[in-house]
Amino acid sequence: MDILRFLTAGESHGKSLSVIIEGLPAGILLQPEDIDRDLRRRQVSYGRGGRMEIEDDKVEIIAGVRWGKTLGAPLCLVISNKDWVNWQAKMSIKEEDKDEALLVTRPRPGHADLAGALKYNQKDARNILERSSARETAARVAVGAVCKTFLQAFGISFYSYTKSIGGIEADYTGMPFIEIVSRSENSELRCADEEAEKKMKSRIDEAKHKGDTLGGTAEIVVIGLPPGLGSHVHWDRKLDGRIAQSLMSIQAVKGVEIGLGFESAHRFGSQVHDEIFYETPSGDKRLWGFFHKSNNAGGIEGGITNGESLVIRCAMKPISTLMKPLKSVDLVSKEPVEAAVERSDVCRVPSLAVIGESAVAFEIARAFLEKFGGDSIEDIRSHYHHYVERLKNF
Repeated sequence: MDILRFLTAGESHGKSLSVIIEGLPAGILLQPEDIDRDLRRRQVSYGRGGRMEIEDDKVEIIAGVRWGKTLGAPLCLVISNKDWVNWQAKMSIKEEDKDEALLVTRPRPGHADLAGALKYNQKDARNILERSSARETAARVAVGAVCKTFLQAFGISFYSYTKSIGGIEADYTGMPFIEIVSRSENSELRCADEEAEKKMKSRIDEAKHKGDTLGGTAEIVVIGLPPGLGSHVHWDRKLDGRIAQSLMSIQAVKGVEIGLGFESAHRFGSQVHDEIFYETPSGDKRLWGFFHKSNNAGGIEGGITNGESLVIRCAMKPISTLMKPLKSVDLVSKEPVEAAVERSDVCRVPSLAVIGESAVAFEIARAFLEKFGGDSIEDIRSHYHHYVERLKNF
């Protein structure tokens, strides 16, 4: 059994989203505000639709915390859906509330509607789209926020920002990392390149006017990771593989790369591999002696963290719901129709950055507990410091 795991439940227009996280140690300092902060970051961005004007995501901690600290028991979180008041009959659990007029029978190209209807034998695509909706990512952001709070105690930090939207690339060349992060957190598109942001906004406005949508790429950076998380010995223990799977499970994500990624396929090996250097460890400045002056590997070699910053990019396709819908076929009549139109966003790339942070944070926390596991935060801290001391003397 995995040391750390979670399950989410809930539909897009249901009463709430719920999360159970199992495997957290006792003693983590945790308050709802630690989670709400990331829920707000997920919601706010240029290009989001009307749903975000309704929702004001806040978490309620139902179980697993007492007097501000985790108990080592399963953690239960609930995020209420404010829009539920408008959907109580449409999403009722009672059989007598069924209304044939509410059936969604025109599947959207690019969405789970048709594939899910075929798999689960459903003639009403709402029974598929409610759970496959990206609304579920609010629950995953809550999981990630808990994991980040845990990892902060060990000096591990997570950052994210937009790299491109609709083919417009942000240029961060020569910009200090701290400035990229600061500007991104204060940008409606999580983009530190002001000129690129203006063009991105224009592209989003153009797509909205056309009834269309846009995708793009986001970058996630993790700083402070020790070498040794993950393993080379089995395919399912390689950390890069686990991170890629976690990111690919986010709705609409179609590609993941670490470090140079696809660019490395176009270069000579001498232009890709990071040369190794050594400097005697000294205090907090260098906790372990080996290091690299470049980071083309993106912080992982052989499925194992190497002590450098973890750098990941993920690509999101344009959202499937179009205000000017594409051609489809009715699930019941089999007649040609236009696809259904659900209330949706034009662009979610800035939100993807925050969701991606959370997905990565969970996998890092899982790998961290596998390596330094204990039943309490004090046990884990003792194991971690012992490991760091061993690295200093390697």
